[in-house]
Amino acid sequence: MRDPALDAVMEALKTVNDPELHRDLVSLGMIERAEVSGGVAAVKVNLTTPACPLKGKIEGDVREAVMAVPGITDVVVTFGAMVRAPSQPALPGVKHVLLVGSGKGGVGKSSVAVNIAAALARDGAKVGLLDADVYGPSVAHMMGQGAAKVTANAERKMQPIEAHGVRFISMANLSPAGQALVWRGPMLHSAVQQFLKDAAWGDLDYLIVDLPPGTGDVQLSLTQTVQVTGAVIVTTPQDVALIDAARAIDMFRKASVPVLGVVENMSYFVAPDTGLTYDLFGRGGSRKLGAEHMLLGEVPIDMEVRKDSDAGVPAVLAHPDSVAAAALTQIARNLAGQVSVRSLAQSLADLPDQLTVV
Repeated sequence: MRDPALDAVMEALKTVNDPELHRDLVSLGMIERAEVSGGVAAVKVNLTTPACPLKGKIEGDVREAVMAVPGITDVVVTFGAMVRAPSQPALPGVKHVLLVGSGKGGVGKSSVAVNIAAALARDGAKVGLLDADVYGPSVAHMMGQGAAKVTANAERKMQPIEAHGVRFISMANLSPAGQALVWRGPMLHSAVQQFLKDAAWGDLDYLIVDLPPGTGDVQLSLTQTVQVTGAVIVTTPQDVALIDAARAIDMFRKASVPVLGVVENMSYFVAPDTGLTYDLFGRGGSRKLGAEHMLLGEVPIDMEVRKDSDAGVPAVLAHPDSVAAAALTQIARNLAGQVSVRSLAQSLADLPDQLTVV
């Protein structure tokens, strides 16, 4: 026999929309469990990513809607999360491959990639990090594993190194320190193939790929080798960097890789002694790239980020309360939200306007 109170709660939940997907939680299948006992409603919401950027709003909206049901005196909201794979997963066990690129060097791309990976892992996602900057690998050092060596498992696949909850592979862990790699395009293509397909990545929600600067062989090899969910462009605010960032965006467009957003790094500087803000490179310049490219966030110049990178601990973990770390954490969550929107777009198009709740 159906419980009228539970039916009323479910009807109330149909009025709560996911803020990014703009569909109600019930039709999206995000209500994992709902119970009513003694006037207390318990609702478990299954998010589309552990790094949901609007989790707080969803909780508030659920609580408000259910508290309006007659007889309900309290609402307990809990959360689960499951990153949904696209119809064509990137690699066996890997749901999403996300490229972090830039049109030029010196914009802090690797630092952003490392901190995005660490922030997503801290939020509960299963994350891998591939250092595809073969000529200038820096991920191993930033992860505090510069001296570690990549080994092979029983299946003769490369075993990623694990640090800070992230599995990663870098050329720095495969070649002697300080040795220059003088490789032509075919050798780069072969290396990228091996990093992607001959590594034991295991089950991952996200594989973050730190690309080399520019629009060269590695970028082309990646887009031809694996199904990429999308790319992030890292730039600084000044025009000279934006010109090159626009070239990177054009490259991804020609390769049919969606650009999920732009990160403006070194966006401003807050003087620690006075608290005054200085726009050293002209803050907000990334908006010149066009309104169609979401600004995932602005990261200030912060000495702690540099120190943390040299110390081998991502800033989002070493100094999570700093302004820069908070910005990087929000960028990671905004990116995860964009991935969720894109991966659910096709299934949403096939959903009827209303689903019957049994």
